[in-house]
Amino acid sequence: MPYVDTHCHLDHHDGLSTADQVARALEADVTTMITVGTDMASSTQAVATAHRFEGVWAAVGVHPNDAMEATPQVLDVIGRLAQDDSVVAIGETGLDYYRDHTTPSQQEASFRAHIDLAKKHDRALVIHCREAWDDCLKILEDQGPPERVVMHCFSGDLDVTARCAEAGWYLSFAGNVTFANAQGLRDAAAATPLDLLLTETDSPFLTPHPHRGKPNDPSYVPLTLHALAAAQDRAPGEVEEAVLANTRRAFALPD
Repeated sequence: MPYVDTHCHLDHHDGLSTADQVARALEADVTTMITVGTDMASSTQAVATAHRFEGVWAAVGVHPNDAMEATPQVLDVIGRLAQDDSVVAIGETGLDYYRDHTTPSQQEASFRAHIDLAKKHDRALVIHCREAWDDCLKILEDQGPPERVVMHCFSGDLDVTARCAEAGWYLSFAGNVTFANAQGLRDAAAATPLDLLLTETDSPFLTPHPHRGKPNDPSYVPLTLHALAAAQDRAPGEVEEAVLANTRRAFALPD
């Protein structure tokens, strides 16, 4: 059964070429990857990368830390990129109150624009939310979410987990779920319905144990899946099968 990396940045790795990352992933039975843009340039590159490699798809958008760049002109480019068949999601977008690179109002405006793009182009919405859960969920409720929502690198508590699950949104866990100090994340993973569970690396960031401190790449996603299986007290193969099916539903991928 193949593994899936629903969120990576293949063009951000300093130590490995994109081709090397894809080759390493395939050797580890990671056969589906979604490479994610964070601004206009990286979104354009993500689409080019998806065209170049079988099994690689693209997400396009402007990261909340770069929300000041989400001008009408840039959003128009994102919208045009979204029409490409390789693009399966809009994002990553959302709110990040941990850093102050952009104001909350700039982030909200960008977030709302991305929600509209996801609905207009019938793409999944990939959300980055850090220390901003109340506002994030309020905006989604107010704006009206698209049909498919993915909480990337999920970091919510049990209450947020329950609220997202009730809404039918997918929760994607990254390598930090393997960290010794991440029991709260493992508790959230244990509480996530199996049919809403996704795996990702967020590479080259958040490298899972025991490789923490080194650059991450999609070949490490099996470590995250095994941590999720342990948290849910399920066999890894059962979780692997569910994650593959969930990914196909969340991103409308072909079987």
